[in-house]
Amino acid sequence: MIFGATLGTGVGGGIVIEGKPLVGAQAIGGEWGHNALPLPRDDERPGPACYCGRHGCVEAWLSGPAFQDQFLKRTGRQLRATEIAEAAQAGDRQAAESLELYSDRLARALANVVNLIDPHVIVLGGGLSRIDALYRRVPELWRNYIFSEPDLIVTRLQPPRHGDSSGVRGAAWLWPA
Repeated sequence: MIFGATLGTGVGGGIVIEGKPLVGAQAIGGEWGHNALPLPRDDERPGPACYCGRHGCVEAWLSGPAFQDQFLKRTGRQLRATEIAEAAQAGDRQAAESLELYSDRLARALANVVNLIDPHVIVLGGGLSRIDALYRRVPELWRNYIFSEPDLIVTRLQPPRHGDSSGVRGAAWLWPA
């Protein structure tokens, strides 16, 4: 079983079981972007407004624009999400703190997915899938949130095989001949 999580302008997801996408009764199988961020801290309540009309949705915390807005509010600096990650890697303390907070929120959100469907692998897509630090840090952090012994967590977090536009490529493959 594979869970695909798209982190870009928005946040989306999908579940693939034995090579077939799970659609579901409402045709929203895998939609995790409009669920609340799990285990919110006091300063994360009620959470940012989401375009869906709710507050604190995963998308309102983890989309690229949300990450950029959070960084701007914390630092007064306007950088794109991938630029924040590059600055963190270069030793920028503010960027590193923001990326760590983003990684923890992503770990909480993906831990909920693991706890619910127990996928073998989670593949990131979208523009933020280019942030290499996520593939190391998020699995370290999700050990705090997954309902399993930390040494027994086998779900892997992987980058998209065909880059950050793998989702578009996959959608094209589904088009009838």
